[in-house]
Parts: sequence; structure tokens; C-alpha cells
Amino acid sequence: MSTAVVLDSNCGLTGEEAKKYGMYILPMPFMIDGKEYLDGIDITREEFLKRQEEGADIVTSQPSPENVMDLWDELLKTYDSVIHIPMTSGLSGSCDTATMLASEDEYVGRVFVVDNKRISVTQISAGLDALTLIDAGFTPDKIKEKLEADALKSGIYVMVSDIKYLKKGGRITPMAAALASLLKIKPVLQLHEGKIDAYAKARTFKQAKQIMVEAIKKDLSERLNDPMCKDSRLMIAQYGYLDFAKEFASELESEFGEVETVNLSLSVATHIGPGTVALAVARKISTD
Repeated sequence: MSTAVVLDSNCGLTGEEAKKYGMYILPMPFMIDGKEYLDGIDITREEFLKRQEEGADIVTSQPSPENVMDLWDELLKTYDSVIHIPMTSGLSGSCDTATMLASEDEYVGRVFVVDNKRISVTQISAGLDALTLIDAGFTPDKIKEKLEADALKSGIYVMVSDIKYLKKGGRITPMAAALASLLKIKPVLQLHEGKIDAYAKARTFKQAKQIMVEAIKKDLSERLNDPMCKDSRLMIAQYGYLDFAKEFASELESEFGEVETVNLSLSVATHIGPGTVALAVARKISTD
């Protein structure tokens, strides 16, 4: 069977970037001052950053059922089946919507929605795992099963430069935001089991970097059983802080090997703001 792999744009890849891997992207919508835009389609990253820094009212949404089905229908003209890997159900209703749509008669046995608790660069890793399993001859139902079984074999740690965006999106309380601003705290957040939680507090970017590196080392050793990062992917996602991210990647490569740097999606950047750097690790899936 021929199988297409679909991610949503929360992964941080544009449609053109995804094609290089052999995957497809479903754009996520967001509203800026009441007007809808599609991530990677209607607005450049530079324009988005400018609007955000100017204080525009930006809110995220989920793809319409029509947009989801249109993409599936187009792909099913060429492919026998579709593996659809949306952002984690813990942070968006888009996964539940896709799962409901996939239960329609025309998609049963043809579209397989995977909820493996991923977002941002760990979604990319899940997509690459799906391609590996396709090449190894796994059927779509078994690919879904294996990806969901490996759901927790990843970790993301996020360094936030300005917490006002978390406050605006309701991710932290106004009192916590005021205290953090007063003390010049740079929180490090963790994405685990599909939810965003506070992980640690830092006073400087240098300290935040060290906290994230130590957290990744702990994950590699204790949860991923890969302390030398031989069978895992290490990735950095950035938004509005590219030079810092590239420098950070160079520092890590001497210890961990290749570190890929990608953009943080605009839909994620809405809630976290510019000056954000995320360090992520995901265990590569086994074909055994």
C-alpha cells in the first residue's frame, strides 16, 4: 500500500519544507485582529512577529473539517491511505475533530489519526518515524499503533523570554506573571504527556540553557534509555531568536552529534512570544 504522512503546521514546517522529507502539511488557522490567516500560507514570519510585537490581538483556532477532508480527499486520489499526526489532543481539539472525521464511511480503513502526544519538533520526529515504518512495510493500522505506543518517548523544554504572552493566553495567572516580571525570571516550561507545565525558573539565558540541557540528559538516560543520544533526535525550535538558537545548537553538537534547528510554528508562537527557544528530544522508533 502507498501511504501519505500528514502533520499539521504546529510542527513548524512549511509545506515546501515538509515535501523535502516526503510529508504533507495541514495549515493551522489563527486570527489577527479578527482576520483569519493560515500558518505558512497568508503571512510571513516577519510580518507575524511585527504584528505580535505591536500588540495585535492574536488567537489560535483549529482547522475546519472542510480543510481537513479536502486535504485527505486530494491525497487519497494518489495514495491508498493517510497517516495523520496532529498536535497533541492535550492542547487542541483538532485531534479529536480529525478522529471523528476519520470515522466517516469514506475514510474508515483509509485514514488513520495518530494521537501520540506530540507538538512542535517532536511532531516532525513522529512523521519521520512513520516514514521509517512505511519503508519497513508496516501497514497503516500498525503504524498508528506503534506511534501511539511510543507517545511518551520524547520531551520538550521551552525557554520563554517574555511571559506576557503566556499571561495573555491564560497559560499562567496574572499574579504569577507580575511576580516573574518583577524578579526578572525566565521560566523554563516542559511539555509532557500532552500538557505544558512549569519545569524550573532561571534568572539568565545561560542558566535556562543549562537547565534544559540537564533535563534532556535526564530524559535520554532515564526515559529514553539512550544516554549517548545514539538512537534519538535532538532538535531546537526557535522564534525571533535565530542567532541564539544556532549558537546553542553548535554548543550541543560537540556532545550529542547533529542537532537540527527549525522554526517554531506561528500558532505555537502566539502563546509563547518572540525570544523563545525550545530544546527537544525524541527516541527514534524501532522497526522490530
